[in-house]
Amino acid sequence: MNLRLVQSAALFLGLFVFAAAAQTTRPAGEMPIFHKDARVLFQGDSITDGNRGRNQDPNHILGHGYAFIIAAKFGSEYPERNLTFINRGVSGNTVADLAKRWDKDTLALKPDVLSILIGINDLGRGISADKYEEAYDRLLDETVKALPAVRLVLCEPFGLPKANNRDNWDRQREELTKRQAIVEKLAAKYHAPVVHFQKIFDDACRKAPAEYWIWDGVHPTYSGHQLMADEWVRVVAGLTRNP
Repeated sequence: MNLRLVQSAALFLGLFVFAAAAQTTRPAGEMPIFHKDARVLFQGDSITDGNRGRNQDPNHILGHGYAFIIAAKFGSEYPERNLTFINRGVSGNTVADLAKRWDKDTLALKPDVLSILIGINDLGRGISADKYEEAYDRLLDETVKALPAVRLVLCEPFGLPKANNRDNWDRQREELTKRQAIVEKLAAKYHAPVVHFQKIFDDACRKAPAEYWIWDGVHPTYSGHQLMADEWVRVVAGLTRNP
């Protein structure tokens, strides 16, 4: 067989396979869940709060954490989608605190995508894992009844040892793991993905000490917030508008 003919056939076959793959593979970062005019709400405690402003200045209301990084990335990539990103994290909040302001700070905002990161303060204040699950379950049930089309994204609480809590870290990690399992359980119940932040921080500690990523065992540094944003996007990128 003519060598040139064989090479041409191989090239054609390669182009065909490439074209087929391009049609079936979603481009990285496409984020179909961020549809036209989508409203994306981040809820939680101080990790989400990120020292956000409390007025309507769009340059300040998202804070300086992972929510800001995500909003900046996709706001610039998809200006034609007219996306709205909202941060209603409040420093110090537990699940019970979220419930007290849920109507105003969540349901009234009618988000299309609702990302929740809560639990580290429940642990810190001695709220049992059972009480945490009960309150969180009730909140999610209320949410899906009020907003049946909302796409939930549940983020697990996380932490790393710090200089003055290393002796207690094993016990704290045990309790934290219980709450992470609860988030996994609730996510399955409400058909939501889980963003596993603990693993990305554990893995990151192979490259740099815990304090490089989370300066006080709870609050991420700017490098830690970038890890969070990257993992959130990785998980959420595969979602479609409907569960």
